[in-house]
Amino acid sequence: MRASHVTRSSAKRLRIVTWRRYAAPVLIVFNPAAGAGRQRRLSRALGALRARGLAPQVAETRGPGDAAVLARSAAARGVPLVVAAGGDGTIAEVAAGLAGSAAALGVLPLGTANVLAWELGLPQAPDRAAAVIAAGRIATLRPGLARFADGSERLFVQMLGAGFDAAVVARLDLGLKRRIGRAAYVLESLRQMARYDFPPIAVTFDGVTTTAASAIVTKGRLYAGRYRIAPDARAAEPGFRLVLFRRSGALQAALAGAALPLGLIPRLPGVEIMPARRIRLAAAGAVPVQADGDPAGLLPVEVTDAPSPLGIVVP
Repeated sequence: MRASHVTRSSAKRLRIVTWRRYAAPVLIVFNPAAGAGRQRRLSRALGALRARGLAPQVAETRGPGDAAVLARSAAARGVPLVVAAGGDGTIAEVAAGLAGSAAALGVLPLGTANVLAWELGLPQAPDRAAAVIAAGRIATLRPGLARFADGSERLFVQMLGAGFDAAVVARLDLGLKRRIGRAAYVLESLRQMARYDFPPIAVTFDGVTTTAASAIVTKGRLYAGRYRIAPDARAAEPGFRLVLFRRSGALQAALAGAALPLGLIPRLPGVEIMPARRIRLAAAGAVPVQADGDPAGLLPVEVTDAPSPLGIVVP
């Protein structure tokens, strides 16, 4: 599959810091519960890596958090490259495990949306993604770090959302998602339009205080796949783009859903996009938060850049 113009230009925005050839074994972190289709795609990628002289080793996860533990252990052993074989949630877990280490992150996009892969211009085909990994072209990203009131932290590489989109993620039927893919998000969005009550979110960023119905904090330009939401975002630079949805209600959610695939979110009435370095989101009720497409907790949350940049393999 050929990358779009959007994704090619995204990759060019990153600073290439080194080229590597990996003689040592490469660790691939994979969720075996992902399904037979993803198993087959992984097998194709493994064959392509071996054909290029690499020695991939697969470590399978057993539950939430395992990917981070496996990645952290590999980095501590001196493994130079850890590949996340999965979607954006798996990638974020592996990135969290590699935080502060010298190991680089590789991506085999096997997920539903594959937002980071599209953002970086990574091929979706397993054999072509393997060729990118084997080439060893490393750039730097600056992940975000979310801190919650209970003291927990969550690293994210693409985006964090609070409000309507997080409610959809929190209540998504994962079994249905495995069967029908992105359509599961559409169905849950329709349900949440009837159920979600859009409590106001207090937003504080860089000394400014305001309110919104929903908020997205993004490192990249894309959201939910190849859809442009923050055209000026720079994944390699410090800070974020803060996307505020001022208007609440089912009609506004429906309009946003229709505008997203057309790339019209930045022009939607009631939407404001601005740069921000330090962000706090809070609400009176139990408002959910999602990070890289997975449930992350409840407001309040404080968002800053992670302490260390992350090396990642790019085309």
